Amino acid sequence: MPIIELVILLACLVLLSNVLSHYLVAIPVSLIQVGLGLGVALLLNVQVKLQTDWFMLVFIAPMLYNDGRQFPKQELWKLRGAIFANAIVLVFITTILGGFLIHVLIPTIPLAVSIALAAILSPTDPVAVQSISEGVKLPKDILHLVSGESLINDASGLIGFKYALAAAVTGSFAIGKAVGDFFYISLVGLAVGLALITLIQVIRDVLRREGINDTVFNVVLQILTPFAIYFIAEDWFQASGVVAVVAAGVLAHIQNSHEAEDAPELRLVTEKVWNIIVYLLNGIVFLILGIELPVATKGTIEGTHTNTFHAIFDVLIVWGILLLIRVAWTYGYMLFSWLRNRAKTKPSVRIATLSGLSGVRGAITMAGVFTIPTVIANGDAFPERALVLFIAAGVIILSLVSAAGILPLMAAKSLPFMTRGSSLDEDDGVIVTDDNETDAPDEVKPQQVSYKQARIYVLRLAVQNIEEHRRAENQRAAYDLILDQQFQIRRLEVASQTADELQPMLTDEMQLRLVALAGERQAVKEMLAHGETSKLAARAYLRRIDEREQRLSQTIHRPGLPTLRTLRILYNRAVQGFRLWIAPADSDKLRAEQLEIQRVASKAAIKTLSQYLKQANVDEQQFDQQALYHLIVNYRNRIENAKADHSLSRADYERQRQTLRIKSLGAERAGVQHLLESGQISLRTASKLRQFINYSENLLMLNDIEADDE
Repeated sequence: MPIIELVILLACLVLLSNVLSHYLVAIPVSLIQVGLGLGVALLLNVQVKLQTDWFMLVFIAPMLYNDGRQFPKQELWKLRGAIFANAIVLVFITTILGGFLIHVLIPTIPLAVSIALAAILSPTDPVAVQSISEGVKLPKDILHLVSGESLINDASGLIGFKYALAAAVTGSFAIGKAVGDFFYISLVGLAVGLALITLIQVIRDVLRREGINDTVFNVVLQILTPFAIYFIAEDWFQASGVVAVVAAGVLAHIQNSHEAEDAPELRLVTEKVWNIIVYLLNGIVFLILGIELPVATKGTIEGTHTNTFHAIFDVLIVWGILLLIRVAWTYGYMLFSWLRNRAKTKPSVRIATLSGLSGVRGAITMAGVFTIPTVIANGDAFPERALVLFIAAGVIILSLVSAAGILPLMAAKSLPFMTRGSSLDEDDGVIVTDDNETDAPDEVKPQQVSYKQARIYVLRLAVQNIEEHRRAENQRAAYDLILDQQFQIRRLEVASQTADELQPMLTDEMQLRLVALAGERQAVKEMLAHGETSKLAARAYLRRIDEREQRLSQTIHRPGLPTLRTLRILYNRAVQGFRLWIAPADSDKLRAEQLEIQRVASKAAIKTLSQYLKQANVDEQQFDQQALYHLIVNYRNRIENAKADHSLSRADYERQRQTLRIKSLGAERAGVQHLLESGQISLRTASKLRQFINYSENLLMLNDIEADDE
């Protein structure tokens, strides 16, 4: 397949995988991407010819640089000793001890190849590790430890893999040269990364002082930075490009602390662009893993010297070895910290096991495993290459499956976990500690609410503010705005509640809607009986009531994909519009009749709801008040939009709407400040809420500018 078509296909599959993950919540998006990749490989015969150099440059360099940019500075410095011990000593132990155990338990794999396999399986996906660890409530120190380790162990794992692979290919291993090369490529890679990022920052500052401070220019410069650093470190200095980009990312994160004040737009745009890049790159990596699975497993499945079921057992063995090493290491670290009074948390096998299971393998392992050559130096086939590829691919998938399946059973409360390319929605996913926040375990803090709950609170304040400023002359704009805010509130309520909490609310809303629809139907029939409307208009409106009742019934008894329901609604409305267009009666008169029916029926629905709630056998307090208010606002909005007298011009309407929206945004800002001062939200959550309000204000200004240009 041509490269352009392949890139477009992979990008579309990344989007599809995240759509599917919205419905398949229990399955990590990375596993969905692997499955999609496997599907297109088998059904469409899609192949990707991987080459080590471009794969590391295009995929690994930018993702590691971004990981360095994202890691909290305080935690990295506070736990620097333990993090580097994990990233170097643990990788060394995993490589040597793990490789030896793999060779002992799977004798067909030579020792050098076993060591190479253990080395490439050492790196863990930092985003997956951190999100899993936060979800299962690991202690802060353990959380930052495994997160920092997963950031840095990519470099040491790849270096160990390189030398173990060289020993397997050449048949010789000079430990003195290997140690010297290790220090050279690591230290020089570190120096190159720090020097280049400093030089790039100096150039940016000089250009800014010269007036070249265009946001797009600076964003492109920042995006090109990891590619340039990796290329220069690898090709010019024969050092580790991986170490260089990680070091550059961390230093860039430290140096950019003033950028939010000097160039806030640049900071915001840069973060969004990086989110898009990493989202696509990591998704494509797992898609490539799925596409390459037939290649990785074909030799083992079709080969005669290795039984497929035995190979699957080998995958379990290797995964178990890696898990035991991580669990033992984490338990030892906890014991050491506790004995030296550095931690108040006693050593726990359960926490150590949770930490071990959080070691999800991802993009780095994928990048290295397909670089194994097919032949060694003397021309013979690389020993057990097919089995090694099979085991590596199996361990990646097994680590994802075990994290998704076992962790929720062991943890009191667990969250869906993500990898770098997962779609983050508000406060879901990885929770990164603010740089300026410190742990205070003995300090009693107020109960904090989540981002979604805080959004609901400020949106309700906005609705209240619009109600206070609603007058007879601006009712249409006010109800349109209130309805928009109510839809946001309902979506957030649905997203922030569990299935048990959500079911009573939905049941109440369905019951109230059915009562209101019954009132609408009765009002239309009375209008038809009294000759206040034509049969054609009445039948069309009654048909719409029947369709709404049918959709409610389907939602209760046979829920389907919202997308399919939306398509059916659009189709039915299109058919109805076409019938009105070809109707023999005057179309303007017919539309006027339908608007009158809508106004009368909506008033009847509100009256019917009021009478229903006043019945002796109905407890008004049992119904969700937000559901009732949302329904009434919906009908009031329909009444305003159905009024025949629309003397208000479009420009005046937009001006009224904009005035009300600006005032409501002021109420939202005050609400955020109240939540922050009362300790109900963190500084990070307040920042996200204010950023959302800023975006809304910018959109209002943009719409105003476009209106002036017309």
